[in-house]
Amino acid sequence: MEIKVVTGDITAIKTDALILNSFKGTKTLSGDIAAVDKALDGAISQLIKQGVIKGNLNEINLLHSLGKLPAGRVVIVGLGKKQELTAEKVRGAVAEACRYLRKNGVASIATILQGAGVNKISREIAAQSIAEGAPLGLYNFRRYITKKEDDTGEIKSLLIVGSEKDKPVLEKAVNKGTVIAEAVNWARDIVNEPANNMTPTHMANAARKLSETYGLSIEVLDKGRMTKLGMGGLLGVAQGSQQPPKFIILGYKGKPTTSIDLVLAGKGITFDSGGISIKPSEGMADMKDDMAGGAAVMATLMAIARLKPKINVTALVPATENLPSGTALKPGDIIKAMNGKTIEVLNTDAEGRLILADALCYAVRLKAKAIVDAATLTGACIVALGKICTGVFSNNQELADKVLAAGKESGELSWQLPMFDEYREQLKSDIADIKNVGNRYGGAITAAKFLADFIKDTPWVHLDIAGTADNDKEKGYLVKGATGIPVRTFVNLILNMAK
Repeated sequence: MEIKVVTGDITAIKTDALILNSFKGTKTLSGDIAAVDKALDGAISQLIKQGVIKGNLNEINLLHSLGKLPAGRVVIVGLGKKQELTAEKVRGAVAEACRYLRKNGVASIATILQGAGVNKISREIAAQSIAEGAPLGLYNFRRYITKKEDDTGEIKSLLIVGSEKDKPVLEKAVNKGTVIAEAVNWARDIVNEPANNMTPTHMANAARKLSETYGLSIEVLDKGRMTKLGMGGLLGVAQGSQQPPKFIILGYKGKPTTSIDLVLAGKGITFDSGGISIKPSEGMADMKDDMAGGAAVMATLMAIARLKPKINVTALVPATENLPSGTALKPGDIIKAMNGKTIEVLNTDAEGRLILADALCYAVRLKAKAIVDAATLTGACIVALGKICTGVFSNNQELADKVLAAGKESGELSWQLPMFDEYREQLKSDIADIKNVGNRYGGAITAAKFLADFIKDTPWVHLDIAGTADNDKEKGYLVKGATGIPVRTFVNLILNMAK
């Protein structure tokens, strides 16, 4: 879909459909919607008086212009109460309207600057929100469906109507929103792929393609290199699978220094059966998404390579399968991480922290100024926060605040949990430096405390995206399947750090 800014009178735009908006409680019309209402002989104001158009959030009403406008149809999307409007609600409403129009066979759309001037939403923020919401809401994953359904057409163009004076800043905002949305949808594609077509090797090849397309540096460590580096966590998890593990290092250089300002580490378990501590069969098919953190950090570098902030960022993805076999890691085994710490493995289904331990050690060796990781790490985080919030854990409040602010700016909800030293007591082992699980209580926190053992004093934030990496129904710009969280949080974080 092509998204571009145009100028002119909204009533003169030739397109299949216009998207306008209404607020809850609005009685009188002004601006663009009033102009369209006049062209339609008062049809919109009449529907408001009749109580048909209520302005409830994401409510959609369709009117046919019947030749009174160059646009064939007009959609009025509800934005809810004016005093409660946010950029996040604009993103969601635009997504809902675009999906509705696609189901109705529309191929081209024009929209006003939804929400601009309301609740401190600037024209730039409105334009970026539209440019994100539309492609995110229209995303689908149909690569393996051979039959074409009636409601899976394609919207080919989206025009955002603004003023001539604002056009340069609006075009910049639209480009930013489009770049971010495309990166999120790339991550969604990678996560939605079945595990037989997204092995560690496939994931490494996807990283190589990003490198070639966007000028990123790339290095992929094989099993031999991992052995020399002493990556016992990653190699231990990988030993049950016939698929060779990969350690992906993707780099973006935005300023002429050798220092690394930020390392993003992402869990890359391309399929998680649980290993010898095998999971129940129900829901196991969804474990193809256990590399969502890895996909997110790669997609983030895709985005910043196009936005070009002045900052140096490296993405690390330890990628492997976690499968049971005669060579698999067993409960009770002891392995040694890259920093020399020994780990008693009591549960092979707590494998993400083992591979991340080596990734964090590698990040420390790179002398990164800050480290942020993302992982579908624990079911305990879903128990604590549901599927609404990403769990945030940190050893550095200043960095945690930056991540939380970036999440709030993007609309990707997150919540910080405690990291008191007392939680570390659960991980004491009688026969090794640390064990990989504690008791059943506070599991998301003890998993984070485990990771903290491998980052020394480097400022670090851990994001547990177990509950937010996938979605089970369409709502706003989130569709069923992979969400692409926390790509937008990461992009905002990096752009803010580069200022």
